Amino acid sequence: MTTDSMNDAKIVDSWRQNALAWTVAVREGHIESRQITDRAIVDAVLSRSPRSVLDIGCGEGWLVRQLTTKNIQVIGVDVVPALIDAAQQVGGGDFQAMSYEEVVAGRLAVSVDVVVCNFSLLGKESVEGVFRAVPSLLNSRGSLIVQTLHPVTACGDLPYRDGWRNGSWTGCGTGFSKPAPWYFRTLESWRTLFTENGIDVCEIVEPVHPLTRNPVSVILMGTTPG
Repeated sequence: MTTDSMNDAKIVDSWRQNALAWTVAVREGHIESRQITDRAIVDAVLSRSPRSVLDIGCGEGWLVRQLTTKNIQVIGVDVVPALIDAAQQVGGGDFQAMSYEEVVAGRLAVSVDVVVCNFSLLGKESVEGVFRAVPSLLNSRGSLIVQTLHPVTACGDLPYRDGWRNGSWTGCGTGFSKPAPWYFRTLESWRTLFTENGIDVCEIVEPVHPLTRNPVSVILMGTTPG
């Protein structure tokens, strides 16, 4: 896939095709790095002591279920109906099928303490829209928490600059097809998305693999003004 053919719509199309394989991979523990990143994002959210959370791009709902067990009111939204169906079948939260564009347009009338995006900000325009919308979804002094691939380790041999990249399902198990492209951002570009939308980055966490000692992700936490 050439960069000219990569866009946000291709991401959604791929995830629609791979919803079942992804659900199996998550629920059967096929993705080794999740042993580190799952705990890291739960700890990051709990560090804010929220009463209410919105999970944007919730997938099959694992994070919503985890947070609900902590007596937190959690809403999960995802653009892929099959993933929302899988989440609703298990329960443990309020799940709604909704595109990022619908969130940006104000269809989701909520006000929460934390908005969390766990490896769910993969595109370009859609992600920029989510950042613009987040302040309207947060209570006073609310927090946005984003976990994503660490730009340094995810960059590979390509130049360290923003741009579309080919995706891969390597390490996710079997049953996948047509990898989704994704939009690479440098660490500074991620910080800029926060600050340009009135969200102060107050903490950056870099979960590290215990054997390789390389970062497996980066978590950026920002707070809106009170």
